Amino acid sequence: MLFRLVIGAVFLASTVNADPLPSWTEGANKTSIIEFVEAVSDPASPDYVTESDRIAVFDNDGTLWAEQPVYFQLIFAIDQVAKMAASDPSMLTSPAIKAAADGDMKAVLASGKEGLVEILKASHANMSLDTFATDVAAWLETARHPKTGQPYDEMLYQPMLELLRYLRDQGFLTYIVSGGGIEFMRVFAEDAYGIPPQQVVGSSTTSTYEVIDGVPTIVKGQELFFVDDKAGKPVGIQHHIGKRPILAGGNSDGDFQMLEWVTSGEGPRLGILVWHTDGDREWAYDREGHIGVLNRGLDEGPDRGWVLVDMKNDWSRIWK
Repeated sequence: MLFRLVIGAVFLASTVNADPLPSWTEGANKTSIIEFVEAVSDPASPDYVTESDRIAVFDNDGTLWAEQPVYFQLIFAIDQVAKMAASDPSMLTSPAIKAAADGDMKAVLASGKEGLVEILKASHANMSLDTFATDVAAWLETARHPKTGQPYDEMLYQPMLELLRYLRDQGFLTYIVSGGGIEFMRVFAEDAYGIPPQQVVGSSTTSTYEVIDGVPTIVKGQELFFVDDKAGKPVGIQHHIGKRPILAGGNSDGDFQMLEWVTSGEGPRLGILVWHTDGDREWAYDREGHIGVLNRGLDEGPDRGWVLVDMKNDWSRIWK
């Protein structure tokens, strides 16, 4: 009996003292995050927040997984168009679609917003949600990143996975709030991050209910319904969650309004920005570029009390 009590005490002590964020280097940023989580989850703390209000929201692209050379959903769209065009060349009716079918990323980006929308419509629309989810899952199984050679859903940031787990262990509900397509992210979010489909907020197109060959079906349309980016993110949070979170994480100025809204509420609040500073282990980019641009966050974030996570210095490990 005494032996079991001693072993139990040792196990409890090791659990209590275990580092919840082992891939984060020791420093002010790691300390700030842990102190915040401990304060809001300790009933004896003056900053205690009840579990029902312990909500954390995170951008996906560039925050939870990589986003270079372009958003992974766009790479999926280009690959799908190439696959579709191989079986139906008659769809090659525009420069943007032809560029996608050829895998010419430079020409795809040069096609501008109209070209990108055309590619997304061709690869995402006028099909059942079940078919779309099957296509995404099949792509994730076989597609590989052009630089790392890794599956896209393995290019996850280990420090952020640890943060998600730590938050959930402390009674938080964790959500994705991203400009990416809501149905695209719902395919992999639970396996990748432990975030179930109902806790994914994203951009969406119109959908319709139809009975096809006797089977009730949700059909994915091609017209934009909601864009979950910039000022759309707080709106999407309110629409889907119905409460203002107490923690928000992002990586670009597309997340600025989300962090601004979340951290302006009453009580303890925390904003986190992932700053891509590691050109050796990942990519280094911030103020300029075609993706993940971070200007307002760098200029205003520190004065707002947001944690600016320097990937090169704050993360001892990058990938899952």
